[in-house]
Amino acid sequence: MEAVLIDEYNYPLPDERIAKYPLTQRDQSKLLVWRPGKSEGTGESADGSIDQYHFFNLSEQIPAGSMIVFNNTKVIQARLHFRKPTGGVVEVFCLEPESPKDYQLNFASEGECIWTCLVGNSKKWKEGSLSLSVTMPDGKAVTLCCERAGELGASQKIRFYWEGKYSFAQLLDAMGELPIPPYLNRETEESDKKTYQTVYSKIQGSVAAPTAGLHYTPEVLDALVRNGCSLQYLTLHVGAGTFKPVKSETIEGHDMHTEFISVPRQVIENILAFKLGSSMSREANTPHSSLLTPHSLLIATGTTSVRTLESLYYIGEKLYEDPTLEGEELIVHQWEPYDQPHTLSLEDALQAILTHLDQTHQDALVTATQILIAPGFQFRLVDAIVTNFHMPQSTLLLLVSAFVDGDSLVGPNWHQIYEYALGHDFRFLSYGDSSLLFRK
Repeated sequence: MEAVLIDEYNYPLPDERIAKYPLTQRDQSKLLVWRPGKSEGTGESADGSIDQYHFFNLSEQIPAGSMIVFNNTKVIQARLHFRKPTGGVVEVFCLEPESPKDYQLNFASEGECIWTCLVGNSKKWKEGSLSLSVTMPDGKAVTLCCERAGELGASQKIRFYWEGKYSFAQLLDAMGELPIPPYLNRETEESDKKTYQTVYSKIQGSVAAPTAGLHYTPEVLDALVRNGCSLQYLTLHVGAGTFKPVKSETIEGHDMHTEFISVPRQVIENILAFKLGSSMSREANTPHSSLLTPHSLLIATGTTSVRTLESLYYIGEKLYEDPTLEGEELIVHQWEPYDQPHTLSLEDALQAILTHLDQTHQDALVTATQILIAPGFQFRLVDAIVTNFHMPQSTLLLLVSAFVDGDSLVGPNWHQIYEYALGHDFRFLSYGDSSLLFRK
């Protein structure tokens, strides 16, 4: 797997195919539905089938009683523009909290906090502190100051401090700018504050949206519930690393980014029950539990949900072997799924997490994941994915290939899907159209 050649995951993407803005109505976007072909020996083609719909048709394409998993992270206004007395602008891009480490505690901080940040035009900031003043919604003026607090490779520790009874979250809302993807090649606009958030976003922390979720509307969610689907929510805070291109010749040379995850205990219980197909899973799907069928699937909305869900197995495996592990010891590293045989059952892995949460009196699993899903990966939880169309030579495209091509290191199916999308005027990347992919 580590020898996967990234050049094999390239395709021509003209700039005009990149959606610079979303559609006015989210669920009017196109939906490509790919289903795998028949197995060898059946006398039928092994190629997958492709159909085209609109996103508001999603519930009609999903088996009744399925479980849909969403990432409820919320994009923060992470870009802060400080102006020097000489007039020069220094951009401080908040990546993740350093002190307090906990996202919610950091956002609730009053007076000071420290973040890991990227600093633009850093040469213009030789020493001292920078400041930024704004009038808050209550009419009071507040000044946010920042100073360097240490180097972290390409990023820096930045200490923010201010006076007044305002939380850091309030200051970001008042002073920050929403960080839209760099490939849109435009400035953030007021409309992005709404359109670059999912309708179910809740937990602040991302610097990029989980874009597959941007297509959902309350009407689509209601239609899924009417179809007996169970809607489950977890959190992965998307980092700036999601835009990091693979520059190495093979995937072995790529350093995958690490991202915060939080999965409520109840969600893990529901997933375990659903996968077991027990009466517990029917209770988890109320009030339409009678619609649960043998064909019901666990469907992840977006690659961030996929990475979080598939990380659960490896976290459970760690806890099964050593129940005393906690915090950073539970982080799933990028090569972990490939470094040895993994024979533990999914049931035992998920149960090990639940036992750990019981023993530590926690209501959610909170850790991080660096998992890299590429051709050769064994999927253990996810049966189908709702996802957008991704950049050439990206880890997101590698994940799609791993899902639709099985063990093939250079499978034909992702090519088929992307050639169809390019040939049928689908819009690409964050504000583009989407696909529903079933596992090979």
